[in-house]
Amino acid sequence: MLLDIKTIEGIYKKIASSAEVARKLLNRPLTLTEKILYGHLSDRETMKIYQRGVDYVNFYPDRVAMQDATAQMALLQFMTAGRKNSAVPATVHCDHLILAKTGVRKDLADAMLQNEEVYSFLQTVSAKYGIGFWKPGAGIIHQVIIENYAIPGGMMIGTDSHTPNAGGLGMIAIGVGGADAVDVMSGMPLELKMPKITGIELTGKLSGWASAKDVILKIAGILTVKGGTGRIIEYFGDGADSISCTGKGTICNMGAEIGATCSLFAYDGKMKNYLGITGRSEVAELADRYADFLRPDPEVAQDPKAYYDEYIKIDLSAIEPYINGPFSPDVAHPISEFSAFVKEQDYPEKLEVGLIGSCTNSSYEDISRAASVARQAKSKNIKAKAELIITPGSEQIRYTCERDGLLQQFTDIGGVIMANACGPCIGQWERSMDNPARKNSILNSFNRNFAKRNDGNAGTHSFISSPEIVMALTLAGNLNFNPMTDKLLNESGQEVMLDEPAGEELPLKGFAVEDPGYLAPPQGNEDVTVKVDPSSERLQLLEPFTAWDGKEITGMRLLIKAKGKCTTDHISMAGPWLRFRGHLDNISNNLLMGAVNFFNEKTNSVKNAETGDSDEVSKTARYYKSKGIPTIIVGDENYGEGSSREHAAMEPRHLGVRVVLVKSFARIHETNLKKQGMLALTFSKPDDYLNILEDDTLEILGLETFAPGKPLTLKIRHADGTAEEIPVTHSYSDQQIHWFREGSALNYMKKATR
Repeated sequence: MLLDIKTIEGIYKKIASSAEVARKLLNRPLTLTEKILYGHLSDRETMKIYQRGVDYVNFYPDRVAMQDATAQMALLQFMTAGRKNSAVPATVHCDHLILAKTGVRKDLADAMLQNEEVYSFLQTVSAKYGIGFWKPGAGIIHQVIIENYAIPGGMMIGTDSHTPNAGGLGMIAIGVGGADAVDVMSGMPLELKMPKITGIELTGKLSGWASAKDVILKIAGILTVKGGTGRIIEYFGDGADSISCTGKGTICNMGAEIGATCSLFAYDGKMKNYLGITGRSEVAELADRYADFLRPDPEVAQDPKAYYDEYIKIDLSAIEPYINGPFSPDVAHPISEFSAFVKEQDYPEKLEVGLIGSCTNSSYEDISRAASVARQAKSKNIKAKAELIITPGSEQIRYTCERDGLLQQFTDIGGVIMANACGPCIGQWERSMDNPARKNSILNSFNRNFAKRNDGNAGTHSFISSPEIVMALTLAGNLNFNPMTDKLLNESGQEVMLDEPAGEELPLKGFAVEDPGYLAPPQGNEDVTVKVDPSSERLQLLEPFTAWDGKEITGMRLLIKAKGKCTTDHISMAGPWLRFRGHLDNISNNLLMGAVNFFNEKTNSVKNAETGDSDEVSKTARYYKSKGIPTIIVGDENYGEGSSREHAAMEPRHLGVRVVLVKSFARIHETNLKKQGMLALTFSKPDDYLNILEDDTLEILGLETFAPGKPLTLKIRHADGTAEEIPVTHSYSDQQIHWFREGSALNYMKKATR
């Protein structure tokens, strides 16, 4: 076991004692979320009532996890913090940089060769600072975390938006930017606005083709991509207890798609069984002893509307499979209505590729249920009509599934087993197509389906469903197929029905693995040297951002006014750009290249107001920066939705952007902007977005008296000589204002600890 049982017992004792104090302080029963949060306050001795959605609160998480794409920038920042070791247990997981192309062996070998410099840096910097290192091929960060590190009642942060996957084991697990990770690894608390809490009661039990994935796909349709913003989603009820531990993880994982801070389930028998089979029986024994503190108080379930800010009730027995998409994970349709939707929208009905796996759905249960459908191809003489790609979640999953013959079920019908990595889910997929520009449809069991995300092709319509539905529709090769009602024509010309999927929550013979891929940090790290080649195109040591000069920001030019959905994929694309995640200047060349310009409806084409020419966003930004002209980005609703990547905040900062002004922010991106010393502002009146014109000169006034809750003023000077002033709001705390003044949170931390 990689966990220290005495440390865990200490965590449980803090939760228990804090819960007793909080219950008296609030004079009411507690939700599970409150028990864990109050148990992780940085100052539990002077506990007070915190107003949800209003008060900023400091917490001490128990753990930090980083994936290789975000770990580069996080650890480059940490190297400047002056620490000898990470203050909390931390790990790095190499899962993002492996390109899926031909199959596990060659793809992994190619990745080791192509990314040798980055892997060497990550391994040595991990060894230098006492950080655990999971080698390429060991698995996807979130699957590895739930298999090895997640504990009921714990609190962790991770530099990936799907960190909440660990909520499947009852953990508050929050996706953050690298700067947050640096703070916590440096011994500083995590500052977070006290979340509101949405309680979702689950009743009944899943059956047939329905799976845990369908629960969150349905919820995404209810709450939309921003319905969970500023909230923790807490699941409870008999139905919640009936879902497998990894099924719970799937639901929590995709909570990121509704903007939730995180999601979690209460400790139960399913979690106990999973802890036991993954070598953490001691943790389960402790959790049993503290079980009352790892579940909401009984009164909460009896009157949930009295304790949650929002309450939703879902009957699992009535859920049917869902298929969500394309282009947004909240476009939700039950499978009984999906065919009509596809026809109505004139989407490509032919299914070209089915993809099973990712951090969302790569557990033993997921693969075994999908394999039970694949197995029917042979017994019922069915030929798969679409390509099939399988991505195991970890080496432990891959090895166990291979031992039990599950992977053979896929390869027997032409499936390709990819490396234990993110691959196509994050755009790391070299897809072979006759014409990449044509419209086509793919179906996956991933979590996101933004345009161009999987294969970089704008014409790809990406839909999301469960692994078993992906497998069924892959056999059919058509989006109109419903395995619950429709028959397939087999190779003998006979009509056949697929049987309902059947699988095992956990392997009957237990998990097995020869080499999990873990390297523990050495006991003595004084002699470990971390080298960064000054001429490297992939790694670059960081220079601190400059502090605020104490003046109002004047003479700003509009860099871009983004129209519609602008995710972190639009702001800083992944795919081939992942190779530059450790080099701020090089990766800044992708700044906002996917955003749609309001004024010309084009991507990566903006007007230079000084020259009158149009050029790429990054080139225009570099021009303004070279002339000492500050710039502003204007955006639409839920700006920065999606990944936790702080590059989407560091790139504009690096290229001279001072302000990002939008109708509304996604939580992680707003925090990332603040951490990098940017002004993250929102329109007081959303319609004021229309007032910003292409040739405007803009000013932010009121910074000399910048204070929490006090609006600032945007002065707009139009090219025709007219001017107007509009109020703009912000959510800065006192500490975050210090980040702005010092130039970044890292600058502030270094100054405060001198």
